[in-house]
Amino acid sequence: MASMRAKTSSFSRNQSALPLAQTPGIKPGPNGATFISTGIPDLDKILGGGFPLGSLIMIMEDAEAPHHLLLLRNFMSQGLVHNQPLLYASPSKDPRAFLGTLPSPISSKDEKSRNTDAEQEKGLRIAWQYKKYFGEQQQNSENHRNAMEYCNEFDLRKPLERQILNAQRIDCFSSQDSPNLTAFRDRCSSFLAQLPRNDGGNRGNVCAGRIAIQSFCAPQCGYSKMEWDMLSFIRSLKSKVRSSNAVAVITFPPPLLSPSFSKRWQHMADTLLAVRAIPEDDKELAKLLTGYQDMVGFLHVHKVAQINTQVPVILEATTFSIKLQRRRSLVLERLNQAPVDGSSGNSYDGSGSCSSSSKSTILDF
Repeated sequence: MASMRAKTSSFSRNQSALPLAQTPGIKPGPNGATFISTGIPDLDKILGGGFPLGSLIMIMEDAEAPHHLLLLRNFMSQGLVHNQPLLYASPSKDPRAFLGTLPSPISSKDEKSRNTDAEQEKGLRIAWQYKKYFGEQQQNSENHRNAMEYCNEFDLRKPLERQILNAQRIDCFSSQDSPNLTAFRDRCSSFLAQLPRNDGGNRGNVCAGRIAIQSFCAPQCGYSKMEWDMLSFIRSLKSKVRSSNAVAVITFPPPLLSPSFSKRWQHMADTLLAVRAIPEDDKELAKLLTGYQDMVGFLHVHKVAQINTQVPVILEATTFSIKLQRRRSLVLERLNQAPVDGSSGNSYDGSGSCSSSSKSTILDF
């Protein structure tokens, strides 16, 4: 019987993971990890691809401004665009009303240029032997467009189309209606039971789900004073998410917790982020940073998920500025020090000059 068994090796490729590359909204990563997009292209690049499936992400809120909702809205909208099931929990009485504030994806420039090229191609009279060449070019652009759809850019001014909201599997839960965490735990368990992770067999029809929990320890919740119960819930949710094709995002305000429990919550997270608002009249900070007038807050990356590896992720930067482009799309940029003299030159006098004198206009090598 032993001779009839198929020979396997620990170095053989896992063929069951190959269909993930063709699944919309899912991207294979290193060390056998699988990513789903955060809904922010810049954040995907910072984290090395997005949020790994089976991971728990925690976002520390700022009491001065609801910047965490910017990240949460993009995260939820990205999942709905990719037809991914969503479980949203909120301390408000009617959490479904929050769905009306989700942003709509912005049409990509590739789509516009692609339509323009198609119109020009119709007006051209070319020989039949060149049609194959143009067909290959169109197929390459189509593949590039599909690859870019992994993460969309969203317009915060335009709400998500109602037909998208009605066509998806969306489960909303109000934490006000739960005096304890039993009903909430059961709701998360039933949601994750629909998204089991099958490490073997056919994975051609993989469906990823998203859980978004807003302000988990808000005073409106009946369990806001049950710190040990909330910690037990997070530990249970993390273990269930780890064995499913889902990602859970929890936002919480650290000042509402005791320092010891706040540290425990942060330790439970696979990926830990923090948002912070900046005052509009901080003149000292405006002199220190470039583009201060366009900033709405800061994003700090405390920890990045490590899946199937013990090598820590080393980021080039941990603090990023949160900005809104002219179309009110969310972007993240590294912080740059403003010039000392207030001009557009170098931040440090003479540090970027090739000559011995910084006043010389001729480069002396």
